[in-house]
Amino acid sequence: MAPSIGFRRAGFAAVAVASVFLFTACAASGSPAEHYPGLPVSEHEEEGGHEEPENEEGEPVAAWVGQGAQLAVTIWGSSSCPQVGRNIRVVEPAGEGNTVAIDLVERPEDEVCTMDFAPHTTVFWTPVDVTTTEPLKVQVADSTVTVPVK
Repeated sequence: MAPSIGFRRAGFAAVAVASVFLFTACAASGSPAEHYPGLPVSEHEEEGGHEEPENEEGEPVAAWVGQGAQLAVTIWGSSSCPQVGRNIRVVEPAGEGNTVAIDLVERPEDEVCTMDFAPHTTVFWTPVDVTTTEPLKVQVADSTVTVPVK
């Protein structure tokens, strides 16, 4: 009977190790969930209304998506060379400033781009160290945008 106990222990250990790898793989990494040209669809638009952000200056805009599970960041620029978010990182956790920074994909300096002015949206999973119950400061493209409480 001793060999079967050893096999069971080895089996339990293998399951535990596999579970750790599985949960680590499913954790939000800070990478974008998606990105696309245009503005994010607001919850009001889905209900039949239309909400266009006021942005005559072309400043970045950030908004909660899906009850705060995700954060959409929209940056205006060339449609052929959009500024896309590469990573989100917590600068100050909830209770200490509730601030994140968005790193952008670096583009080649000699890249030829159109001279138009179009929005491009990157959606990130909300980091666990920030909250929707405090205003969120988002640092992106040399600007700081405040997202109101959800």
